[in-house]
Amino acid sequence: MSSSVTYTATLEIKRETVEYLSVLLAARRTQRGTRAGTRALGPFKQAVLVLRWFCDGTRVRQLATDNAISRSTAYDYLHEGIDALAADAPDLATALAEAKAWGAGHLNLDGTVIRTDRISTPGPNRADLWWSGKHKHHGGNVQVLSDPDGFPLWTSGVRPGREHDTTCAKAAEGLVEALEQAATETGLLTLTDLGYENLSPAIRTPVKKPKNAELTEEQKAYNQVIRGVHAVAERANSLLKTTFKALRRVSLDPWRIGAIVAAAFVILRLEHGRYLTGDHNPS
Repeated sequence: MSSSVTYTATLEIKRETVEYLSVLLAARRTQRGTRAGTRALGPFKQAVLVLRWFCDGTRVRQLATDNAISRSTAYDYLHEGIDALAADAPDLATALAEAKAWGAGHLNLDGTVIRTDRISTPGPNRADLWWSGKHKHHGGNVQVLSDPDGFPLWTSGVRPGREHDTTCAKAAEGLVEALEQAATETGLLTLTDLGYENLSPAIRTPVKKPKNAELTEEQKAYNQVIRGVHAVAERANSLLKTTFKALRRVSLDPWRIGAIVAAAFVILRLEHGRYLTGDHNPS
């Protein structure tokens, strides 16, 4: 007699989201010429597997057991799902167009470090590549562009946790140029914290306190406004990390963190109904 215990669980996510991902996965199978009946799981069950990992942080070993597949197959299915979702994320041009369409008065830019449990990796000058001195743990830095309400609009690829936000923003292809273009053409400025000081004229940061001097009353008032308005940007990072347990500690290759965050962003948009009508139709 088996000593294991079975039980029924409910995935706290909209069925429409599962169906959306299953359509994306089915489309990828069609593109690859996958023959019917050659996969252990159908697109819907694979979608459930992927979303369990994102939402509940379910271990891949458990996902494999629950679906009667090997661990390597479970990893393959998971990575396939991550890639399908990440490829569906809006690009920077689309994100800025959406912000304009929704009447955004400004944008917010903030970096977030996604913790990873990978061991140290030698980097430049023998520094630990993924170690974040600011956060005191290993992780990957992802830049998050959000609207005035603190909802994500776009996420960047990952950079090692040791890198400064300014360095990561510069490394995000086309980001600074796109923000400058938006500021010039539409007056849409981007608010940040002091971590982005002197990055671009399109970016507004608080005034840094001079060495051996004090800020003027006008500068203090300016800083209060900038920090007060930009503080909402922290909601964007919080939404991603609190919604998806998988983002609280990534055990996969840290270079996959950018795709994982982009995939989570797509799920978040689906759950909050943030796709424009007729946009991002996977069929």
